[in-house]
Amino acid sequence: MAVETELKLHISPDKLQRLKRHPLLRTHSIERARTLKLYSIYYDTPKLTLQRHAMALRLRRVGKQWLQTLKGGGQSSAGLHQRNEWEMPVPAEQLDLEAFKLSGGKLPHGVRNHLQPVFVTDFTRNVRLLDFEGAQIELSMDSGEIRAGQGMCPISELELELKSGAPQQLFKLALKLLDIVPLEVEHTSKAAYGYRLFSASKPAVSKGKFAALQPSQDISSALKALIASCLSHIQSNVGGALLKLDDEYLHQVRVGLRRLRVVLSVTKRVYPGTELDDLYRQVSELCIALGRSRDWDVFVTQTLAPICARLPEHEGLRALLGTCERMRNKQHAGMESSLASQDFQRLLLRFGAWMHADSADSSQPSIEKFVRKILEKRSKQVLATGNTLSIENTKQFHALRIACKKLRYSLEMFGSLLPQNKYKAYLNKLTVLQDILGTMNDIAVAHRLLDELDNAARHDTLALVRGWMEHDYAEHITLFNKKWAGFVAQAKCW
Repeated sequence: MAVETELKLHISPDKLQRLKRHPLLRTHSIERARTLKLYSIYYDTPKLTLQRHAMALRLRRVGKQWLQTLKGGGQSSAGLHQRNEWEMPVPAEQLDLEAFKLSGGKLPHGVRNHLQPVFVTDFTRNVRLLDFEGAQIELSMDSGEIRAGQGMCPISELELELKSGAPQQLFKLALKLLDIVPLEVEHTSKAAYGYRLFSASKPAVSKGKFAALQPSQDISSALKALIASCLSHIQSNVGGALLKLDDEYLHQVRVGLRRLRVVLSVTKRVYPGTELDDLYRQVSELCIALGRSRDWDVFVTQTLAPICARLPEHEGLRALLGTCERMRNKQHAGMESSLASQDFQRLLLRFGAWMHADSADSSQPSIEKFVRKILEKRSKQVLATGNTLSIENTKQFHALRIACKKLRYSLEMFGSLLPQNKYKAYLNKLTVLQDILGTMNDIAVAHRLLDELDNAARHDTLALVRGWMEHDYAEHITLFNKKWAGFVAQAKCW
């Protein structure tokens, strides 16, 4: 068994040709480029058992030689794919499953008698071996297509596979390539695209969750695992957000970025430095930009639309809704521009390079002590803000909401290390409280957005909307007082 470590990058076909001719590749090449014709048949059961087990099984023809490959396990982080791989030659276009068993590759129980072809990949690969800052990296330029039934998906990508050296060098090389041509970090494998094509499905919305941690884990690996889970959450939803497949994709991108910002705020205490500070700053700017988009989303869909539904004949409300939808679309366009930019791709690659740098520190305290310190500080911030709250002061409610959000994300970050019954009970009460504060903040933000829209022609309509919101706000104040008392009275879970 080998462990395959590679970074995948999407590139447009015209830029692929431009990159092939660039002198950077000649400078670092240590052997002549080779061109291969690769034809692969992927197998699975009718119920796609292998896909459910995160495995891929293929037969690949390279020239006149057939190879069979089984991939499974591993992980993907910031575009870096690391997987267990069992590969061996076979005499013909036929699987030899016994050979996998002899080499340690194991298929799920009951699969072997139900395997069938599900899709094929057919592409040309231009391969060259590079020596980049002491690492040997195989650069593959792939151009072709994936086919399943009558469906087809184009292939145009780069694969940087580490042959020797540190994974960080893959990201450093990718950043050099990004200076030459536009690139996108590819979160999805060819096999995953093939399965999507075979089942005629769109990419699933990823709700994402923090990586499960172990008490024996050092702080460095724990924090990097948490960052990796946030990046994976973000990347798996960006494509759907840009394609406008569903509003939930964009919402999950926002959630992933907010979680990432909280993880980074903790990580900066352990690894102070200009690179991490700059990454944190850029993530914070993205959060602010996407937050403005969310404000208009919530105002249009959760505040204004229900009022319009109650008063469908009100012309002023219909006109106001149309204006707000145009403002919302403008914010979405700005968001899409940010997520589709090369600056965003550079941010992802810089994260990958930072995460795979050598940063071990034997002087770190135990993770249990570290977690208790973080949670204790977050909890004190919540209690201090909530106990001095003035009901009329919306800024104080906003500060309490932020403190609750930081505590909640910190709890979710380290929840796998806490007593589960106590953790879930504590988190449930905190979540209810945060949701109430979130609705109150949405109402406060809606008042600010109405101020931006105010003019003499709309004055009566805006006053009507404000009346609905003030009634809703008063109800949530009452609910907050009740839930706050219950939250304060509970025992800590750490």
